[in-house]
Amino acid sequence: MASQWYRGRVKAVPSGDSLVIQALQSNKTGILPERTITLSLLSVRAPKLAGKDRSTDEPFAWDSREYLRKLCLGKEVVFSIDNIAEPLGSVGSVFLGNNNVAALVVQKGWAAVTSPSTTPYNCELQFHMDQAFNKGLGRWSTVPGAAEASIRILPPQLNLETMKTLLAANKGKPIEAIVEQVRDGSVVLAHLLPEFQFVEVIVAGTQAPYSEPNAYPFALEAKFFTESRVLNRDVHIVLEGVDKFDKFSRLIGSVYYPDGDSEKDLGLELVENGYAKYVPWSAKVMDEDASRRLKTAELEAKKNKLRIWTHFVPPATNSKPIHDQNFTGTVVEVVSGECVIVANDSGERRVNLSSIWCPKMGNLRRGDEPAAYAREAKELLRTRLIGRQVNVQMEYSRNVGQADADSSRVIDFGSVFIKAEGEDKSNQAEENVAGLVVACGFGNVIKHRDFEERSRYYDALLAAESGAIAGKKGLHSSKEAPVVHRTDLTMATAKKARDVLPSLQRSRRVSAVVEYVLSGHRFKLYIPKETCSISFSLSGVRCPGRDEPYSDEAFAVMRRRLMQRDVEIEVETVDRNGTFLGTLWESGTNVSIALVEAGLAKYIPFGGSDKIQDGHLLERAMKNAKTKKLKIWENIEGKPNKQKELKVVITEVLDRGKFYVQTVGDEKSASIQQQLASLNLEGAPSASDAFNPREGDIVLAQFSADNSWNRARIVNARKDKFEVFYIDYGNQEVVPYSQLRPLNSSAASAPGLAQLCNLAHVTVPSLEEEFGQEAGEYLSECTLDKEFTAVIEGRDISGGKFAKGQGTGPALMVTLFAVDNADSINAALLQNGLASLDNQKRSWKSRTLREFQEKAQTFRQGMWHDYYESDHHENRAPPARKAAGK
Repeated sequence: MASQWYRGRVKAVPSGDSLVIQALQSNKTGILPERTITLSLLSVRAPKLAGKDRSTDEPFAWDSREYLRKLCLGKEVVFSIDNIAEPLGSVGSVFLGNNNVAALVVQKGWAAVTSPSTTPYNCELQFHMDQAFNKGLGRWSTVPGAAEASIRILPPQLNLETMKTLLAANKGKPIEAIVEQVRDGSVVLAHLLPEFQFVEVIVAGTQAPYSEPNAYPFALEAKFFTESRVLNRDVHIVLEGVDKFDKFSRLIGSVYYPDGDSEKDLGLELVENGYAKYVPWSAKVMDEDASRRLKTAELEAKKNKLRIWTHFVPPATNSKPIHDQNFTGTVVEVVSGECVIVANDSGERRVNLSSIWCPKMGNLRRGDEPAAYAREAKELLRTRLIGRQVNVQMEYSRNVGQADADSSRVIDFGSVFIKAEGEDKSNQAEENVAGLVVACGFGNVIKHRDFEERSRYYDALLAAESGAIAGKKGLHSSKEAPVVHRTDLTMATAKKARDVLPSLQRSRRVSAVVEYVLSGHRFKLYIPKETCSISFSLSGVRCPGRDEPYSDEAFAVMRRRLMQRDVEIEVETVDRNGTFLGTLWESGTNVSIALVEAGLAKYIPFGGSDKIQDGHLLERAMKNAKTKKLKIWENIEGKPNKQKELKVVITEVLDRGKFYVQTVGDEKSASIQQQLASLNLEGAPSASDAFNPREGDIVLAQFSADNSWNRARIVNARKDKFEVFYIDYGNQEVVPYSQLRPLNSSAASAPGLAQLCNLAHVTVPSLEEEFGQEAGEYLSECTLDKEFTAVIEGRDISGGKFAKGQGTGPALMVTLFAVDNADSINAALLQNGLASLDNQKRSWKSRTLREFQEKAQTFRQGMWHDYYESDHHENRAPPARKAAGK
């Protein structure tokens, strides 16, 4: 009798009378010891299968093995070792529960008791064999031809050509099989049923460490992992290809083994657990999704340093993960098909969609047209996202540009989710916005390098891309991309804007899209019907200007309310700068009224309130805002607002009533003069100083009139002559190189002190026109280097937003009052016939100045020397005439 009993689990069933049993020892780690047990070998013998020493099966050999395999495989047993008979293995007894396995096999007629032995179970075995023989069970069957039918007809061994034939007939189809041997973790030998074709299969897309002859690290563990799941088990093998470069011509396929009610992919399990690596050469024959899953699994195993990747060192990347930065907000702007701006209580955040790329929008100001489908991608997101609440999962950041470069910046990427349309609101699913863009064919999925951070939903994005490619959508279409020619009137002349005016006025209300919010009352709109973009301003409504109280709030309110929304407009006219004036409705609400009601804008009825849409409502709204002292009216005390006044000194006089001023008592002026006084200006710069002034540079220049050194901008450079504009005084002249000096960045960056101004409400003739010379001389004599009070009436930007030289840049429209005179310089020019009223901009101020012009007309002063009231009943200025001799 056996001296000792052991517990184990049946790992394999080589034949009808032998088992491979894995020991069960919970106190040990790693691969557990195993032993091949022949069931009471001296007493029980089952028919032998075909093998190296046998070309065909003995009758009922396969059925005998199958009975024992299905009975014991994977189950826990108790066994004893009677003796060891190398090389056949151990001889012993095995119990499954309370049943002697040898007795069960003999009882079913699948094995015979060969001879008496000392085993205590010999009598029992002999009894069961006699019973099976008498009943004709198993190998004792008396059915004619049963023995011959039980012998398998084994097909010949495959060669390269027959493998290709087998693959062509079964590619992609699951074939039932039994794994007979595991060569290493990623190579199995199996019988394909029902023909019993014996094949060697490489698990597609994987390569485990070789276990023979010298085992690599984790090779034995990988082999055991595979054996414990598929050895002698029923599996499905999906043939994918042939390794025709291998001298053994092995098949490539995917192996699926049962796991409860489902099946698992052996290759994916091997890679996920770090027992095998992903290999592209065999993965290329797989389905794209399956190959991608293997690649993703390998990256995760590498990150977690599982088994064969224990000592793996990931390469450096320019991306880093972002953790625990999920938030909910409202989309306020769509920058492009791959970038949105989301706002919540903490402010606005730019979110670039993870792992996708969309065509670029370009830059029309630089002449870069949008790429194909760029507008479509942006429009898709605009119509789906603007104003809607989204959930954002920030995933990673990327350093764009070289890490040590000044131009490098960090961009944050995340996934944005929105409630899917058409779903039950009580149980709405969320839709990944990036997946929506890719599925429509308006974007591509980025092919990340290994260990680059990517979207958590990368596989879903790739699946969406595959669908778009299959459907030939958008970027993947073989057709030419649709071309829509848009005209941007914001960059065109005012004449082109006026050409479009009749069409917009005929249409009355016109649908538009707000492309940009420029200020509280100015917008850039796109008109789909006219395929053009226009600059649009609310008629009769003005919000606070830049740097004025509530300017930022008015801008923010309009940005949240109108940015990229569908609106309606009614155009009234277009101003001389090409800006269209009119009324704008959003969701049926007059935006002008909403602004005035909130105290964020004033109602200024140019030409009368009867000419402005809903003028009476605007008046009532402003009255209510004033009464409640809202926003801009919070400090109102029932008195008219006092216009802004400045104490100035005239530093330079130009023609047409333009001049430069410096503000009296400006602290900036004293600071700059102090900095200039501390500079060493002795000696002209030499070639070795590397001083090479260029157009636009701010330098020091010596003014020829008094030899003083002043800040100046290079307007034009010709060899050793430089035309300079003195930014603190408004003078301009040409100086040689020797009269220039470099200026430190601190002094150069300070704004110029000279402010360009223009006389308000009057038109002064140019020097080339009649009385233009006299007007210029009069203005110089009365104002140059003298102190005045300048009442600011408005702002003129027709000269550009920035001063590039004399007479350029924004100008203040002012009325000049001398300290000792109640009448303005503007009025004096009118009274002397050296200027005329600007009738294009009528206001109450121009009406008060009219009496001075009428005096000049009555006494035929200056330009009115040939004036006759009957010929000029409308008080128009006389036609400009060239001065004599000019």
